[in-house]
Amino acid sequence: MCGFAGTYSFQQEVSPPLIKKMTDVLSHRGPNDEGFLAGNLKLGETFPLTGKGSSIRGQRLEDFNQPAHLFLGHRRLSILDLSSGGHQPMQNEDGSLWLVYNGEIYNYLEIRRELQTLGHCFRSHTDTEVILHSYEEWGTDCLRHFNGMWAFALVDLKKRRIFCSRDRAGVKPFYYSYDKKQFSFASEIKSLLQRDDFRVEPNEQMIADYLFWGLLDHTRETFFKSIYQLRPGEYLLLEGESLIVQSYWDIEGKEIRFPRDSDYTERFYELLQDSIRLRLRTDVPIGTCLSGGLDSSSIVCLANRLMFDGQSIDPHLVGERQKTFSSCFDDLAYDERRFIEVAIQHTGADKHYVFPQGEGLLKDLSKLIWHQDEPFGSTSIFAQWSVMQLSKEHGVTVLLDGQGGDELLAGYLPSFYFLLLQSLKQGKVGNLVKQIQGLWENHLLTTDRLITRMGAILFPKRQRERRWAGTDFQKKYFRNFSAPIKFEDDLDNYLYAIYRYLKLPALLHYEDRNSMAFSLEARLPYLDYRLVEYAFGLPPEQKIDQGITKVVLRKAMKGTLPEAIRSRKDKMGFGTPEGIWFRTILRNPISKIITSKRFAERGYFDAQKVKKGFEEHVEGKINLDLPIWRYVNMELWLITFIDGKPSSDIWKRDGEL
Repeated sequence: MCGFAGTYSFQQEVSPPLIKKMTDVLSHRGPNDEGFLAGNLKLGETFPLTGKGSSIRGQRLEDFNQPAHLFLGHRRLSILDLSSGGHQPMQNEDGSLWLVYNGEIYNYLEIRRELQTLGHCFRSHTDTEVILHSYEEWGTDCLRHFNGMWAFALVDLKKRRIFCSRDRAGVKPFYYSYDKKQFSFASEIKSLLQRDDFRVEPNEQMIADYLFWGLLDHTRETFFKSIYQLRPGEYLLLEGESLIVQSYWDIEGKEIRFPRDSDYTERFYELLQDSIRLRLRTDVPIGTCLSGGLDSSSIVCLANRLMFDGQSIDPHLVGERQKTFSSCFDDLAYDERRFIEVAIQHTGADKHYVFPQGEGLLKDLSKLIWHQDEPFGSTSIFAQWSVMQLSKEHGVTVLLDGQGGDELLAGYLPSFYFLLLQSLKQGKVGNLVKQIQGLWENHLLTTDRLITRMGAILFPKRQRERRWAGTDFQKKYFRNFSAPIKFEDDLDNYLYAIYRYLKLPALLHYEDRNSMAFSLEARLPYLDYRLVEYAFGLPPEQKIDQGITKVVLRKAMKGTLPEAIRSRKDKMGFGTPEGIWFRTILRNPISKIITSKRFAERGYFDAQKVKKGFEEHVEGKINLDLPIWRYVNMELWLITFIDGKPSSDIWKRDGEL
């Protein structure tokens, strides 16, 4: 797991200090090693360079004084092959290919063996070198061979091209800017902002999408004008001055039908277990996030068996017991320790708890905003941040996490309503009645609430958030979003939308930034592409049925997962009591932000309406957690990245902002 950056100018030389600035700002992603490459694509010349933190000897970047139009930079977090053999930028045998890479190819050992039979020789034990040889053998089709999470940039001197890619799920980020004169790319946006000639401007359409709908990471655009991202399952080719972006993978949802119900369960179990087995490949200490929910508890239980089977991982990297890390609260409405303790007793794992507080959020908020690069959805991100910090304090470098299970297996409540909608459209009255009855029995839904939720799906609105926006801003930028129609089934279309656009991309953004802020690598077994394709091919009743979510997972985990967790109907996740915090510890700071002159003059907000809404929330008249946070977080982001002032100053100064 690492951070990289690069820039290529078509017309003029690039200054060496630029790449140093671009990688220094990513040092949290890679504290173990640094390396650079200078070159000229047209002439095929390259110059490997080192820095203060380099693990190898060579010419120093600060001493380099030859003309160069291309620079690559890399900061390494050592996970596999901790020797200098993993130093990047990495070249192939003849020096015609150079690679900077962030991520893990989990099936690198299998690919390596295949490539060796084809005549390839290896000098290291890294997955980085496997990418180079795979490209040599298969070209851009090498992406189809990889099972993992990745973002990389590969310079091909023979073809005079730069080949960049992002993994299928989009676990690892890839950002770029391109203006026909210069192409720059990096693992985080803040790296691209280091260019002296880059004009930092907000992307107001993305701001609108966030304020009105809570959307982010749903397009190639970012909150910064002229900065884009590769979307999940895409690659980029720069040849000459021509840049193209193409998709190499998408979910097709090929229908799976087995003769026996148990066949679905057995196959799911095999895939999940093998996904975890692959993600245990590491040369550094490993642990697991544990919320007490179905997804993370299943990983903890399955991983516990594999960690001590004597084959999957060096036991010294685990310790005597598996290490788990959890976010907890004194308020029982947000606390899941009763389920966490059940998983701990069942596995004998070593538990570690952190208790996020509003005071802690206030203290860390400026750092959190800086690391995230873009606004985020709620303060639940702080709970995850706290878990990552706790893991770092206990010497863990790799963490397994349960992200993605809800999107694959209909874990969110709206899934039920799309299932009902499908039955209604198909005229399946018997199934409709059965599903509604299951909802009433398992989720205590009233008729009024059921009708309201169904109406929200049929006629979606975001009136409250729109009423808080500036009038001219709303007129110019408000736009409706409709879920993509890819499948015949309404439920599959909903799951596809939240997996590819509306939910998971943002969650993966948070996970990457929070983990990398503490130089940790987060691995997500549910996002193994084999499991994803399998889940989308399952019949709907294997995902959700009669008020029960994640049906196939619950069946697969029988005998492995404690019944108290396997039979859970409620869902909590990494939440925080933000509504309470807004009324107490964060009340004055929020009030200071939304009553400031700067806030009122943005044009994005109707300051008086925001103020009135916040007052009603504080008085307990209505719960407005999400819209309050969006407007406050947006202002803090604007102050930090657009105004260029530390958001921490907000809590220190008196008077107008």
